[in-house]
Amino acid sequence: MDYTTLVGLVGASIILVGFLLNQTGRLNADSLLYDVLNAVGSLVLIYYAVLLDSYPFVVLNAVWLIVSAHGLYKSFRGSELK
Repeated sequence: MDYTTLVGLVGASIILVGFLLNQTGRLNADSLLYDVLNAVGSLVLIYYAVLLDSYPFVVLNAVWLIVSAHGLYKSFRGSELK
């Protein structure tokens, strides 16, 4: 397995772990961990897409990252209000 493929598998696996944990009821979609997994996974997949020169995939994962970052912002902002 080459380096580029490994990067893609790691990024996809991180996002899939969050998704599977959410679907099995072990992780709430509003949780900090869910947003962290999505943000980290999308960052890795952005790097993977750049390695492949796949700019539509960069855009897709950049949007995924922005949505995850918004969730992280809400989590941290909410914890400051308590």
